[in-house]
Amino acid sequence: MNNTILVTGGSGFIGSNFITYFMEKHPGCRIINLDKITYAGNPNNLRQVEQLDNYRFIRGDITDEQLVNSIFTEFDITGVIHFAAESHVDRSIKNASSFVETNVLGTNVLLQAARNSWRDKGELTERRFHHISTDEIYGSLGNDGKFNEDTPYNPRNPYSASKAGANLLVNSYGATYGMNVIISSSSNNYGARQHEEKLIPTVISNALKGSSIPIYGDGQNIRDWLYVNDHCQALDLIYHQGNRMETYNIGGGNEKTNMELAITICDILDHLKPETYSYKELIKFAMDRLGHDRRYAVDDSKLRNELGWKPVTDLQTGLRKTVEWYVNKWDQVTL
Repeated sequence: MNNTILVTGGSGFIGSNFITYFMEKHPGCRIINLDKITYAGNPNNLRQVEQLDNYRFIRGDITDEQLVNSIFTEFDITGVIHFAAESHVDRSIKNASSFVETNVLGTNVLLQAARNSWRDKGELTERRFHHISTDEIYGSLGNDGKFNEDTPYNPRNPYSASKAGANLLVNSYGATYGMNVIISSSSNNYGARQHEEKLIPTVISNALKGSSIPIYGDGQNIRDWLYVNDHCQALDLIYHQGNRMETYNIGGGNEKTNMELAITICDILDHLKPETYSYKELIKFAMDRLGHDRRYAVDDSKLRNELGWKPVTDLQTGLRKTVEWYVNKWDQVTL
């Protein structure tokens, strides 16, 4: 294999979708998937590729220096695509420690191992470290405007603060050591294989169970929604063609309030799996999240103009595909 890429957190939602997409598009590339398999990771997400000769799964923690260093020793790692992270805001509010350990310390372990290995091979500036971040590092928006790559970081919860810290570490390795680092920050993802703690899977699963669908606060918090397959295409492009030491924002161009999103999902379910009532009747307001950011939206014109990317999946189509996937999964379990 000419290229051997270490993907961290590849058994999670975005990581598993990315590996499946990437291996189909680049069959000559070897993927090493390092994943701790926490509650949010699932090896079954990668059944499609697990038997391929150019796929290798390693169960382990990115904070384990000995393990990470051994991977760089055993394999000729030509690039890192770093998804692994604790990512649920509510969990970070309850206990921030694991977020700091994984998202900050774990990122540093990876950077240090990559730097040492690539420096010794004389390819520190050629081999790439691609860090996957989030638009939540920028804080909260009012009714107008969008985050761009020059927006100052203003994280408002422990999760986003830990991701901002990781970003700063990544850039510091580029500035200090000359590493070929790059960062991408996306808006909210949705699609198949997402853990049920996230908003869209929660709405779908609670509706199918006939349970109340909780919506924080007044339901008017706004997010920009990006279909995970479109995100994967953007990541592939950024990894291969993005400029060193740059950040690229990735947006879906689909801003919706949480209430609008829940109603749309319920309408799709009413059509796909009708009941004697509308699923919208299950929507209930819940106590708002502490420090709940009001609105996220990213300006991704840099990515569009420099690399020629744009999303191809409109929200209605993507949501229907997503709901269909969860309904099929539900039907298989309840048969």
